[in-house]
Amino acid sequence: MLNTYRDRGLIKWAAFDALNGFNPMLKEMKHRLNKKEKPILSEDDFDAFNLTLQEAILEDKEVQIIFFENGYSKTTFGKVKKLDYNNKIIILNTKERINAFNILNIDIL
Repeated sequence: MLNTYRDRGLIKWAAFDALNGFNPMLKEMKHRLNKKEKPILSEDDFDAFNLTLQEAILEDKEVQIIFFENGYSKTTFGKVKKLDYNNKIIILNTKERINAFNILNIDIL
């Protein structure tokens, strides 16, 4: 019978959790390991986002925006208050500002 080595990942470091200052370092390590690359979107995706935004503005509907930030995808909700065409930023009624190049998906609720 072959004995194969299987890495236990971050679990093997759990014993050091009681050490002073180790817990924040472990959390930072988990955070860095879970980061992803930004997906590449096509021109068709951007055209679909544009149509969805126009519909949401004309009909004053709330949108769900999934966007990419610092290696993670995040979700936010709100009505589109303003589109800043010069800086490519979407401003929601919640005062949240989202860079248009970071958007992964837009849905009308």
